[in-house]
Amino acid sequence: MTSSRLTPEQLLAQPADDYMNDVQQAFFRDLLETERDELRQRIDLGFHALREFESVSDDADIASREEQRQWQLRLLEREKRLLDKIDEALERLARGEYGWCEESGEPIGLRRLLLRPTATLCIEAKQRQEQRERHQRQA
Repeated sequence: MTSSRLTPEQLLAQPADDYMNDVQQAFFRDLLETERDELRQRIDLGFHALREFESVSDDADIASREEQRQWQLRLLEREKRLLDKIDEALERLARGEYGWCEESGEPIGLRRLLLRPTATLCIEAKQRQEQRERHQRQA
């Protein structure tokens, strides 16, 4: 069975001892590359839409158009950050570090990686990070 044909259910059914084996790494590489390609297409379309010039004469239309452009720019910035995270995840895969928590060295877990393929922290480390951030905001 090739990695491109592996379903998430089949991935999750693999023994825990097989964590981040070649098949699982290939599955996540395919997933990340597919997400990266789709994201690049959305970014390209977004920039193309921003470049389109619509001649409007009404002040309200001009203001509305500018507000829409600002919203599109924020969305594109967010998608660009996600693209950077995907590239970083692919680099971790190439180095053999993908799927392992940057803080604890423990497995991040297949379920978490399926939900957030760019995750760098296991659930426990992520919760600690969020608690520190909440504490810093309150201080």
